[in-house]
Amino acid sequence: MRLPEDEARARLAAHDHGVLCTVHPERGVDVVPVVYVLDDGHVGVPIDRVKPKTSSRLQRERNLERDPRAALLIDHWDRDDWSRLWWVRAELRFRSEADDRAPALAGRLALRYPQYRDQPFDRVVVLRVVGVTGWSAAAG
Repeated sequence: MRLPEDEARARLAAHDHGVLCTVHPERGVDVVPVVYVLDDGHVGVPIDRVKPKTSSRLQRERNLERDPRAALLIDHWDRDDWSRLWWVRAELRFRSEADDRAPALAGRLALRYPQYRDQPFDRVVVLRVVGVTGWSAAAG
């Protein structure tokens, strides 16, 4: 059954990781797992120095500069009890200009994830939530 928007937003805020979907100009949908925080209708996704990367300029950022549309999908899976299944999809928009929300989101990331305590970020990508939908196998 469809989740009410306030419930979908609450699950989005409470969750700690998801799948970020951007649009690659040639391949189409580009999907990558991410950690994130939500604050005041904006999602912060870190570009960190904790995990190894081939470049400090990630494809997801290049995709967003070309096409600002993105989605973040989170879900709960229970292989034994399908009545507990649910998912939430946040429709997001990126602005290429510097966003003054980045420092606050970086602080929230540092509080939420011990690995980010010292804020080892090259930057935090800020995405505005423009819509949230969700589904749950059971009510409540």
